[in-house]
Order: sequence, then structure tokens, then C-alpha cells
Amino acid sequence: MQVWKDYQEKNKDRFLAELLELLRIPSVSAKSEHKADMLACAEAVRNRLLEAGVDKAEIHPTAGHPVVYAEKIIDPSKPTVLVYGHYDVQPAEPLELWKSGPFDPVIIDGKIFARGSCDDKGQFYMHVKALETLVQTNTLANNIKFCIEGEEEVGSPNLGKFVASHTELLKADCVLISDSSMISLDTPSIDIGVRGLSYIEVEVTGPNRDLHSGVYGGAVANPATILAQMIASCHDADNHITIPGFYDDVVQATDEERKLMALAPYDEAAFMADLGVRALWGEKGYSTNERTGIRPTIEVNGIWGGYQGEGAKTVLPSKATAKISARLVPNQSSIKITEKLLNYFRTIAPPSITVNAFEHHGGEPYMTPIDSKAYTAAAKAMEATFGKKPIPVRGGGSIPICALFEKELGIKIVFMGFGLDSDNLHSPNEKFDLANFYKGIETIPYFHQYFTEMS
Repeated sequence: MQVWKDYQEKNKDRFLAELLELLRIPSVSAKSEHKADMLACAEAVRNRLLEAGVDKAEIHPTAGHPVVYAEKIIDPSKPTVLVYGHYDVQPAEPLELWKSGPFDPVIIDGKIFARGSCDDKGQFYMHVKALETLVQTNTLANNIKFCIEGEEEVGSPNLGKFVASHTELLKADCVLISDSSMISLDTPSIDIGVRGLSYIEVEVTGPNRDLHSGVYGGAVANPATILAQMIASCHDADNHITIPGFYDDVVQATDEERKLMALAPYDEAAFMADLGVRALWGEKGYSTNERTGIRPTIEVNGIWGGYQGEGAKTVLPSKATAKISARLVPNQSSIKITEKLLNYFRTIAPPSITVNAFEHHGGEPYMTPIDSKAYTAAAKAMEATFGKKPIPVRGGGSIPICALFEKELGIKIVFMGFGLDSDNLHSPNEKFDLANFYKGIETIPYFHQYFTEMS
């Protein structure tokens, strides 16, 4: 609609300036020293929502970081869309690998570089500006609610209680989320599912202190070596996961779904060049897109033990630790998989060491139906602004609250991600293309229009 484009073009510099202000707040939910920053960011989000035209915006405390709720109700009888996002971000370390300050956003070659630029401040802020566009042009035809939380990056441990105790407040006809990626601006796509997550930590302890590796090496088990062997045993020669029962509940993708995924353009050479690797790795019998979308995985997210300072120190470490995550696919349960992971590491441990294995957090996989009104509205919206139909794809990441929303609110979720897989999410030099940011703001009003028309 031309009136939307005119308003957005007139205000695009302000939209960007407001986003940059949000990005300057180091809202790292995983670190206790950022508690004040988390509250400051929640307050900033509330204020931006009020400025955009919501009727009310509230900060709801939780046992952890607060949830920001806001709403614009034009008519209770009209359809209601609940927008979900998160204002917390991942830790920025290792800081030395950033080309600019992670919380000092810079724009280089049309890209915003900052922690949270894409995940998820830049993406949820598109919805705030889309609401402003609809309000200021007097074209809002449906009700819009916002649930912007501050704990997504640590597994949303308190959101479940908030949703369960505020079902009437959050009552809506669908949930709209922009916390995922698309193939490109030339090839738009919509995630039709995200993987679940099981995250554990394994600590292996041997002797009661670090030992001289010459005096004791060969006589006492090295916890770092044992932990490495235990982790290596999780995969066979075909990179198939060996943990008993791991695949029991996996829903196999149909041949038709695999053919549909294969329609997405994929350049293996460009993929490897972007990552700086000479070869790809993964489960035998599946393509790269399938390995990152329809298959479950186990990955080491961090591993340490022994001396890590400058120079050499010949010790046999007393302890070694690893953080390990599993990405799950439809029908797998994070509770079941977490128990299988913990039990596996506990039972394969040799008597020469002791194991302390425990859970951090988890979340369930989620699939959204492509015949729903919400998906149809999202596809039509993207076709309206991109000039072509989006390709349905399966996302590799996890959004723990998806299954929770459907369980508690009884409504479906639709994903409209405008990031790119190459945006360095969770890595140094996270970015978000300005073109994608503005394209999201342009597209989202069409979703509300089409969803209202179909409801």
C-alpha cells in the first residue's frame, strides 16, 4: 500500500536511530552483572511501544528477567495477532574477534554490526515500526498484542509460568514471530518448523588436584582424555548418533518434503567459502539443508580443562568440562532426550573418573501447518513485497516457547524471519542488513491486512 511506503520512507532514518539505541544496551541475560541492563532494555522497549501507538505497555516481573507486554485493541471482535520477540542477547565473547564494539553499533556496507542486531532486537523492532505505520496511516484493521521477553537466550525458564498465568491477557488468534532467517532477498522463504533443544553440561573429575604429567602420566586417567573419548563415542563413522534410543521418536521426513526442501537454492562452494572450511561434515545419506533442518544433532558448545594460559605447563588436569547440546526434530521430547544424554555419559564413564552431568535447559521442536490462515497470510504478504512466492523451509535453530504458546493458548504460530543464515548469530560480528530490516517493516503490515481479511 502506497501510504505505508510513503510513511516508512519519510521515517526510515528515525526507525534506524531508534534501533541503534536499543542495540547499545548490553542486555545479556546469561550474565548476572547485566541485571540492571536487562531492566533498562525492558523499559526502553516499553517506551518505544507506547510511542508507536499501543494503548498500554507494561513490564511484568518474573523470577528472572521481566516480560514486556503491550496491546493495541481497536475492536475486541476483530482478529488479534500476538507478536512474540525477545530483547535479551547472547554474550558477546570472544570480544577480541569483534571488528567493532558489540554494543557500539556501526553500519558498514549497508549492514548493522552489533550484538542483537538480528537476534532478535532488529527483528522484533520491525513489528514495532509496522504497528506505528498502521496506526499513523489510520489503516490498522485488527488487534495487536506484544509479548517481548528477556530470557530466550537462556531457555525462557520463566516464560511458561507467565503465559500460563496470563492466558486471558495473551488471548489471540495466532502468534507471529520474527526470530529466524530467510534464504535471501532474492529468494524469500518462510520457516515451517524449528528444532527443539536439549542442553547439558558434563564435568569429569579424576585426581584430587592437577598432577605433574611426567610423574603421574600413564598411571592416572586424564579427565580431558576420558571426556574427549566419551564425546567422540556419540557418533559412529557415518556421523550417526550412537546414544541408545536417540532416534526412537524421530518423525522421518517424507520423500515429498525432501523434494520440496531441495527446491531451495544452495551453493555448496559458496557455503564453504563463507565459513572458511574445506569440506562439510554430517550424517551420511542427507544433504546439508536436511542435516540442518530435518535431522537431530549433537554438538559440543564448549570444552575446557587443564592449563590454558600462555606458554607450556605440563599438567594432568584434575577436571575437564564440556557443554553439549542436541537439536531435536518433530516428535522428539527434550525431557526424554535430556535424560538419555545424561544417562549415557553417566553409564559409559570408566571407574577411573567420576561424572557430574546435569541439565541447563531445553525446548520442544515445532511445526506450523502450511494450510493455516496465518501461514497463508504470511506467504501472501511476502509475495506482495518481494514479487514472488516464498519457499517453505525447515529452520535449524530453536525457539523454546513455540510449543508452549500452542499448549497454553491453543493457537498456531507463523514465522516471518528476515535475517540471513550468514548474519553471525551467537558469533562475533553479528549483523543485520538494512535492506532486510526495512523489507520486514514493509512486509509486516500486509500480514495484518491479509490475516484480517481471511479471519
